[in-house]
Amino acid sequence: MVTTRIEQYIEAIHEIVKKKGYARVKDVSESVGVGFSAVSEMFSKLSEKGYINYEKHGWVTLTKKGEKLATKLSKRHKVLRDFFIILGIDEKVADEDACEIEHVVRKETMDRLTKFVEFVKSHEDPLWLKRFKEYYETGKLPECPRTIKKTKIQSRNN
Repeated sequence: MVTTRIEQYIEAIHEIVKKKGYARVKDVSESVGVGFSAVSEMFSKLSEKGYINYEKHGWVTLTKKGEKLATKLSKRHKVLRDFFIILGIDEKVADEDACEIEHVVRKETMDRLTKFVEFVKSHEDPLWLKRFKEYYETGKLPECPRTIKKTKIQSRNN
């Protein structure tokens, strides 16, 4: 079973390796915000589970299994971040919230959110999204255009 903590370490290692080509205990310690001994202990666990290539006091890289998990987490993060941005949430906050939520969201929920984000992004500035932003900013529910149209037609017919 992959725990939230394991996922956080895999993500940290992945980001560091993308920048430097490898990660060290010190790098991950700074990224995750824990001491060197905690990182060393987790490196041993991750190595045993086949997620990283690691030798004590050496560099760390992800195995194919680790890369696969990192890619999955990266996609989850991006979808959640994009979803929050669609809702009008500040990018920094969206990024931070995505970091937290990506580890606890269920697969079914993630699948649905992924499809939703893909759908919204495939339509250029949909009207309902503008209306939602207006509602969020003003607190007033805008009247549905169909209702307005129907009311005008009924008025003309009377």
